[in-house]
Amino acid sequence: MAAQQLLLLLPLPLPSRTFSKPLPSLPIPLPALRLSSSAYAARRRDLLRSLRCGMRRSDLVADLELAKDKQWQGRRPNGIFWILLLNVGIYVADHLFQIEHIKAMYLYHAFPSWFQFVTSTFCHANWNHLSSNLFFVYIFGKLVEEEEGSFALWMSYILTGAGSNLISWLVLPTSSVSLGASGAVFGLFTISVLVKMSWDWRKILEVLILGQFVVDKVMEAARATTVTGHSLQVNNIAHLSGALIGAALVFLINRIPFPSDGDRSKSSKDTREKRS
Repeated sequence: MAAQQLLLLLPLPLPSRTFSKPLPSLPIPLPALRLSSSAYAARRRDLLRSLRCGMRRSDLVADLELAKDKQWQGRRPNGIFWILLLNVGIYVADHLFQIEHIKAMYLYHAFPSWFQFVTSTFCHANWNHLSSNLFFVYIFGKLVEEEEGSFALWMSYILTGAGSNLISWLVLPTSSVSLGASGAVFGLFTISVLVKMSWDWRKILEVLILGQFVVDKVMEAARATTVTGHSLQVNNIAHLSGALIGAALVFLINRIPFPSDGDRSKSSKDTREKRS
């Protein structure tokens, strides 16, 4: 019994310093803070201000680039590639597989059908005719789609192409057969210039200097083919009429009063109030 008591009175051995750890501090419950709405708003403004001031410039640039990439992904052009594929597909069906029904898509001036004014803009006489037209369709059509969207691109292509074919049908002899996309090419070229153009003297100077050069190159490459008798001829009437129709489309669209975002939100709010 004495031995047991003696053992109990001996001090316990101290732990090694290598394995010694400080005791965790016990969490002390803090009283709940209650802020008024004005104090909470002021605190929130101070926090946002400190975050803005503490943000590094590199982080800000990275955020802006990320937002730009997201915006570009949302507006990535797709309509122009469908137009190119449709032109190439019709050419392959016409010249490689020699499907006879494709010939009915040409615009025959003697007895035209209503759909031929549109379908003939997707038809081409040979590979040089196709490749030269599609090169400029891609350049100017992509500019239009990036600025106005896929629907505006399709409407611009169809309206300028069909309109130039209509004027060609009214002017050229009845023995002619029209096909080609250069009416739409000149229409897209005019639209792409006018939608980006402003009254800044620098923009006007660029158009005056580069415009003549671009028009000459487009006239050399883009072809609207007209078959008169047994010969292929360049349809310059389609070139000029396509450009004029493109300018008229831009003028009419600018004259239409589109509602702004504020007007749309206000009208939707009024509609919800009427329903309630």
